[in-house]
Amino acid sequence: MKFPIDERVLPAAGDPARQALGFERWEETAAQCDDPSLATRMRALSGDLKAATLLGALFAHSPFLTHCAAFEPAFLCDAFETGPDQALADLMESMTAQLACETDQARLMTALRTAKRRVALLAAAADISGAWPLEMVTGALSDLAELACRQGLAFLLRREAQRGNLVLAHPEDPENDCGIIVLGMGKFGARELNYSSDIDIIVFYDHEKLDYRGRKSLPECMIALTKDLVKILDERTVDGYVFRTDLRLRPDPGATPVAVSLVAAESYYEGFGQNWERAAMIKARPVAGDAAAGAAFIRFLKPFIWRKSLDFAAIQDIHSIKRQINAHRGGRAIAVAGHNIKLGRGGIREIEFFAQTQQLIWGGRQPELRSSRTLDSLHALAAAGHVDARAAAELEEAYRFLRQLEHRLQMIDDKQTQTLPDSPERLAEIARFCGFDGIDAFAAALTRRLQTVETHYAGLFEEAPALSVGGNLVFTGGENDPETVGTITGMGFANADSVCSTIRGWHHGRIRATRSTRARELLTELTPTLLSALAATASPDDAFMRFDEFLSRLPAGVPVFSLFYSNPSLLDLVAELMGNAPKLAQHLAHRPNLLDSVLTPAFSEPPPPFEALAADLEKALAEATDYQEVLDISRRWAADRKFQVGVQTLRAMLAPEKAARAFADIACAVLDRLCPWVEAEFARAHGHVPNGSWCILALGKMGGHEMTATSDMDLILVYDCPDPAAESDGTRPLAAPVWFARLTQRIVNALTAQTGEGTLYEVDMRLRPSGNSGPIAASIEAFERYQTDSAWTWEHMALTRARVVTAKGDVGAKVEDLIARTLGRARDPDRLVMDVAEMRERMAREHKAASHWEVKHLRGGLVDIEFTAQYLQLRHGATHHSIFGTNTKDALDRAAAAGLLADADRDCLVEAWRLWSAVQLVLRQTIAGDFDEKTAPGGLKDVLVRTTGLVDFKTLVDRMDDCAQAALEVFDRLVGQPGRQVRERIGPEET
Repeated sequence: MKFPIDERVLPAAGDPARQALGFERWEETAAQCDDPSLATRMRALSGDLKAATLLGALFAHSPFLTHCAAFEPAFLCDAFETGPDQALADLMESMTAQLACETDQARLMTALRTAKRRVALLAAAADISGAWPLEMVTGALSDLAELACRQGLAFLLRREAQRGNLVLAHPEDPENDCGIIVLGMGKFGARELNYSSDIDIIVFYDHEKLDYRGRKSLPECMIALTKDLVKILDERTVDGYVFRTDLRLRPDPGATPVAVSLVAAESYYEGFGQNWERAAMIKARPVAGDAAAGAAFIRFLKPFIWRKSLDFAAIQDIHSIKRQINAHRGGRAIAVAGHNIKLGRGGIREIEFFAQTQQLIWGGRQPELRSSRTLDSLHALAAAGHVDARAAAELEEAYRFLRQLEHRLQMIDDKQTQTLPDSPERLAEIARFCGFDGIDAFAAALTRRLQTVETHYAGLFEEAPALSVGGNLVFTGGENDPETVGTITGMGFANADSVCSTIRGWHHGRIRATRSTRARELLTELTPTLLSALAATASPDDAFMRFDEFLSRLPAGVPVFSLFYSNPSLLDLVAELMGNAPKLAQHLAHRPNLLDSVLTPAFSEPPPPFEALAADLEKALAEATDYQEVLDISRRWAADRKFQVGVQTLRAMLAPEKAARAFADIACAVLDRLCPWVEAEFARAHGHVPNGSWCILALGKMGGHEMTATSDMDLILVYDCPDPAAESDGTRPLAAPVWFARLTQRIVNALTAQTGEGTLYEVDMRLRPSGNSGPIAASIEAFERYQTDSAWTWEHMALTRARVVTAKGDVGAKVEDLIARTLGRARDPDRLVMDVAEMRERMAREHKAASHWEVKHLRGGLVDIEFTAQYLQLRHGATHHSIFGTNTKDALDRAAAAGLLADADRDCLVEAWRLWSAVQLVLRQTIAGDFDEKTAPGGLKDVLVRTTGLVDFKTLVDRMDDCAQAALEVFDRLVGQPGRQVRERIGPEET
């Protein structure tokens, strides 16, 4: 027997029953063998002491190897007789000759699977016996993978040529000059395949070299060919499989086909290639196809992989990729059971990464450091003085130990695993398979290596800040990292898979902001902080989705990422907006340059009064060159100002009452400065009405300075024309009533039209005389006549909040005087209180509040408080002219000051009004639908608590209940109950 066996490295005794069963099966196979000479050789082998020892180790520890031995007794006998080196050489030679002209895919697949089984058996026996060192074991597996790729591709090329789809440059040698490149990546490229490894490949094709004659497109042909190649290698048949095949290391795998054109590949690596891909490409080598084209492509990649300058800024990205996987200093206890020896602490990946990062730093200037194999890289780095020789030696020893353990784990059942079993029984079996007498000795040996690797690896990042958030955050490669998905789920994201996929898309340059290398480097550093900030918001998934929209709109990422990097608090603010204020987030997404203004001291100052706002808008409008630009500038200005107020409100920098007034002042400034432009544009064709004047009344929340971020404008336009029969003086004259109606419509359109900058406001004109059935613009005579003769009580209630916000001519003063006279006239107290009470009851029936968060229609909510203030003004306005105020709180204060409202009632109503106003202000700019306190995220609850000035959410809920009850009691005592009593007294007929 020429098969060398080093008894010092043979596994310790395994399962006696399993070993006996293996020998029994071996004997059964010999007995059933049709070839007497083979049966003799098999019995001789099991009778040889050394051979039987090795066979016993295979049978005792690996059901998979027992199965392979029973299937391949002749090959195993040959290998024992000739030695493993010769057996491998003979196998590769015979397979090459056998498949050189193969035309049947089924026979090809069977032959390759047979070869895989034989190499798996041979490599295991050579590893267990100590006949082969690590390099020869991994090399044999890699050589087989290369043979399989080449034979599979050659077969497919011959088939396509026979079908008339391809014309081969060398039909006798299909791969030669074929224009197709198969790159081996990772361990395959470095000839370091583990025992049950999958293979990573990338398929490229050169459309200029391929002579394609098929009916479909060339890309379709290449995609189909690649899928067939994967099938040949990967498909599990009755004969097993050859290699699981992974294509996800190709450029941007989520967006590219399985076969990539060379033109597209070159464009990608020149413009969008990521630093982790530089590390991956260190191991790349052509394994099949056009050898010359493959070599040329590797030469093309050299400047991408190996940068001449010591690019430490770029290497920071490489470091951060692995720093996002927790890097601990050595010394802590490592639980052996269940440990992943590849990805876990101190594992194989850390050794590989230790070498690759140093190679990327120094390899641009020192070609001798460009080895693809891990151990060769460590030796070269040590020789060049970049790695301490002792560290390199310790890492090599640990690497060999861990790779051998990895192989033993996989040999048991041919499973692609690097995780040690949890159960003591199975862990003891692994320990014996690795040559240890028991778990304790094995655990001590393994732990020592893991801690050694951990210590050296963590030393790479001693100077760098931590990038983890208590778990993995890895966004490289072609699919989501399961541990990263778990980390993000643990942070509070409901759809962690989607988050991971989106971030990987950022890193692949699928958005403009991340198409530069520097942008991706900054993004990598920011990602943990970003995710932590988004996770703390009201709705992390929605916040992330809006941040993605924000990034997608950026023309470039470096300026904004640098801004975040230098100002971490700004990132917190942006995350808070994305999660807690969707409308503000949407505006920021459209106007990312606002971030610069956020950092200015003026952004945090209280909003200026109306006069300053109007002057600022007028200055901005002076830059307009046409009417369309006027509309766009108005929208940008208003949105920017509302954004400032919204941010200040969200961060409790501005009291809700002042925020509501600021929102109203912004709306008034827009109306006041935009209307002259609208009239001028309208007058270009229709001129002006001689001696005509007009004004606009604001009512509702705008009239009362109580607007929120989403409030409509409640408007009425009133005009005065001394000559009702007059016409405008333009080239296309209009009758005066028509002119004012058209002007009103133009103003509404200017406010509501959707332009590239969005809309300004929704406009509601239903409070005009006769509502929707009345003319859109009312003459002052018609307005007075309606208010005197026809207006309902509820219309006069609405009029208490009316104020002139913009005017041309003296009609504004006339209208204000008219309103004062209308509101100040004497009224029938019984009729008034009954009307107000009935109106409230009707609203309560039509608008039932589903919860106390619907603070407008809630009983004891805003409507009850507003009705109380309006009732008091109409009831006592005839004798107390000072009581009138368009703002609800002002009206209540004035009523109390005049002795018409008890101080305690005033305090109760004002407290509730402030609470409801604050809640409504927050909810209107944070969520689109209803608020549900049971499902609402904590972040939004915190915003509500902060804005209302209370200590916690429970206190807020309790206070809301108390305020609603107290406010309703005041309304019912002053309005509701008296109204019902009047109705009962006068009877339904008079009512």
